[in-house]
Amino acid sequence: MNKKRFFVAALGAAALVGASMQPATAVEDDDLRFDTTDDLYAVCTVSASDPEYPVANQACRAFIEAAVQYHDAVSDRKNLKRLICYPKNATIQDGKDAFVAWAKKNGGDKNLRKEIPVVGLVRALAAKYPCKG
Repeated sequence: MNKKRFFVAALGAAALVGASMQPATAVEDDDLRFDTTDDLYAVCTVSASDPEYPVANQACRAFIEAAVQYHDAVSDRKNLKRLICYPKNATIQDGKDAFVAWAKKNGGDKNLRKEIPVVGLVRALAAKYPCKG
């Protein structure tokens, strides 16, 4: 088999494997929006009995982890003031629980709930894990 045929055959096989690995149920784009703190709250509070829970839970956790990693990277504990001072044993689930509790507590404040989600998340985590000093 010449190189061109081999490449075409390999590409076709990869496409078939990729297609077979698609999730059994699709999650609509509109279901996983992150335009507002309300959107993040909706994704993070999908019921465990909902068919979309696995995807929504991972999307919520990934958003939280990425936001905290970015916070840690830019504040690097040297040059910029930290906004969140969580203990070393804090988990992503702890962050999710803190955010959900904060969002429930502030559910009546439409201004907070309409902010971009990273602001709402940082507000929630800063309330749970304030920096002293």
